[in-house]
Amino acid sequence: MSVSAIESYEDYLDLISSGDVVIIEFWTTEGGPHETISSVFEDLASKSEFSEIKFAKVDVDAQPEILNEAGIGSFPTFVAFVNGNKLDEFVGTSPQGLEALVEQFSQV
Repeated sequence: MSVSAIESYEDYLDLISSGDVVIIEFWTTEGGPHETISSVFEDLASKSEFSEIKFAKVDVDAQPEILNEAGIGSFPTFVAFVNGNKLDEFVGTSPQGLEALVEQFSQV
């Protein structure tokens, strides 16, 4: 599965309320280097053992309403949602930290 781009606030609400496990990357062009961790996120999304998880990303510069709703303050931040509820997050660029978040929710 690939990482889908969230293009609107409505898309965001629909996705996090879908009943699926959703992990969203919140990023900004002003937030420093995120390309390396974004490629790790893309790689994790393509692995069959994580096929039950929906992966998405949102450019908070383009979607400030989503930024306000999610309450994100640092970038990049990866947030896991289930049934519209924010369950956990990982902030930073450590591949191991991101992998741990994804692995945690592959069991839900």
